[in-house]
Amino acid sequence: MKNFSLLTAVVVLLGSAACDDKAKTKTAPVQLIFDTDFGPDYDDVGAITVLHALADSGQVNILATVASCSHPNAAAAIDVFNTYFGRPGLPIGVPKGPSVADTDKQHWTDSVTANYPHRLRSNDEAPDAVEVYRKVLAAQPDGSVTVVTVGFFTNLANLLNSAPDEFSDLTGKQLVSKKVKQLVSMAGWFPTGAEYNVKRDPIASMQVMEQWPTPILLSGFHIGQKIKTGLPLINNAAIKNSPVKDAFRIAIPLDPQDSAGRMSWDQTAVLVAVKGYDPYYSIETGHMSVDSTGTNTWDTSRRGHARLVEKMEVSKVNKLIDELMMYQPKTKK
Repeated sequence: MKNFSLLTAVVVLLGSAACDDKAKTKTAPVQLIFDTDFGPDYDDVGAITVLHALADSGQVNILATVASCSHPNAAAAIDVFNTYFGRPGLPIGVPKGPSVADTDKQHWTDSVTANYPHRLRSNDEAPDAVEVYRKVLAAQPDGSVTVVTVGFFTNLANLLNSAPDEFSDLTGKQLVSKKVKQLVSMAGWFPTGAEYNVKRDPIASMQVMEQWPTPILLSGFHIGQKIKTGLPLINNAAIKNSPVKDAFRIAIPLDPQDSAGRMSWDQTAVLVAVKGYDPYYSIETGHMSVDSTGTNTWDTSRRGHARLVEKMEVSKVNKLIDELMMYQPKTKK
């Protein structure tokens, strides 16, 4: 009986250790690079807020935040939100070559950069986005990084085309293949159409859709079109001195189509990149191709990509995103 008891104890301990290991694996934070066209639209503010909220809950580790546009306030505005959420040291990059320079017609970036702390004063003070990508990816374990892009594919095409450097002796495509687990993108008009993030840099979009070496998950235009957020945020009197609230407070009244809240494309991409698509969505596998005009076509006979399909009631996803967007940092800096 003594030997049986000892054996039982060993089995229990081993089983407990296995369960602990499984639990640790299940709850390990997603390692993520956030790529955004910060400026032209303010749903990016909602997206970076959702990202920081999920990071504070331990679900994601933000490795870097890079801009895919050359809006004059891009680096400084991103820095405002990273600083507000207590992560002022996050790497920030911007494209140094040709890129989209669309501006924010509501001028919310001017307001937040004028009124909240940040270290970067201009895009000139930030390194090239490709440099940030290569440095961060080279330091990560193989197959561990999720890239989420809620803007243009400019940086990702430049990354694929990049040469070996001081950070890695691999080409860009080799580095992506080795280090990246998946790409999650807010992009596409399904089954065919011309969506903003795709058509503004069509050559980059074409290259990424055909050459990116890891799985791609797409949150299309019609997914975020139905999710309208921001009103609970701007009507929440308890939230004060918040660049998130300020951006939505300034921008929503300036566009009649936003009277019920801003359509929230980018937040859906961040949500599924961190938490997975289920139970919010199901997926359809296929392949998104892009032509030289930026028009995309969905082909279910090909593989390599997947797109989100509505599953959970839109109102429930809407409520979740609104709640995450009202998240307040533990320590404001």
